[in-house]
Amino acid sequence: MSTPFPTGRLEKHAGGLDLILARTLPVGIREAWAAITEPDQTARWIGRWEGKGVHGQSVKLQMGFEEGSAWSNVAITECRAPKFLRVQTVDDFGSWDLSVELYAGAQATELRFVHRGIAPGSVGDIGPGWEYYLDQLLASITGEQFPVWDDYYPAQKEFFQDQEN
Repeated sequence: MSTPFPTGRLEKHAGGLDLILARTLPVGIREAWAAITEPDQTARWIGRWEGKGVHGQSVKLQMGFEEGSAWSNVAITECRAPKFLRVQTVDDFGSWDLSVELYAGAQATELRFVHRGIAPGSVGDIGPGWEYYLDQLLASITGEQFPVWDDYYPAQKEFFQDQEN
């Protein structure tokens, strides 16, 4: 696998900073939806979750690729299968507002990921992580080699920090 190039961009607005990333998934929209919502598939690229995965409910998520990862509460705040999912995570590090939107194409599905309300000064630490996890998602779908964390952090930190200035 070649060294990954960061693709995320920051959008600044009155409410703060949003981090936006995109990926092209070489599968149909229903298969892409399954990859981001079904527990056996999420365990392959981000982590396992337990609970009832429906709008208005919360599930517990344990990140699968971070040493000593605790369980996080994940409230499903919006769900319009198979196109849109928005969640609010809560753990010892705070609360994150995340969404994934899928767009069906002829041969693939476009994924748009948004992390809303990022605290100023933290995007250099957060951005590389989302690049890594979205590349893990892609590898879990294609069967390609999984990325290596050290290729993302701290290598991509400056790319994201520069966008804040």
